[in-house]
Amino acid sequence: MKFTYTDKKVDLPASVHAYAEKKVGKLERYFKQDTEAALVFSVQKGQNQVELTLRSGGTIIRVSESTSDMFATIDAAVASVERQIRKNKARLEKRLRQEAFQPSAEPTSFAPEEGEEDLEIVRTKRFPLKPMTAEEAVLQMNLLGHAFFAFRDVDQDSAFSVVYRRADGGYGLIQDRVD
Repeated sequence: MKFTYTDKKVDLPASVHAYAEKKVGKLERYFKQDTEAALVFSVQKGQNQVELTLRSGGTIIRVSESTSDMFATIDAAVASVERQIRKNKARLEKRLRQEAFQPSAEPTSFAPEEGEEDLEIVRTKRFPLKPMTAEEAVLQMNLLGHAFFAFRDVDQDSAFSVVYRRADGGYGLIQDRVD
């Protein structure tokens, strides 16, 4: 597993990175060898925050945890990843290492999930994607009171795009990559 560390507005001792590498390294059993782990450490409003992003092939798993202790935050982030993997076990088995889901002798810190939920689509909407700029799409999204809005971006040769409201109050833009 390849590790990348980013410390935002905080200077952490090497022992924190070593602890994170040890804990996150235990997740390697779920992935193939080409796994990359990116950890972003920060302190916001007196809380230690860790954002953990794991990339393996086409699968990306991202979690963000925040506690008063950096070591506890790392543990919480690893537990969140394990919870996501177990929750989506059936869907992920084809993409991740299949033997990783065999019972292990190592105890886990959380109870197993009750049952697996179906990803049932309960409603389908069809509507034309109008050509507009990203700014116009944000305005339309806000007028509708939605958290995201799909459109054709006139600035990008009518490529499919989505604007969305971010947790920090800003806006994000997802664009179809035109090759």
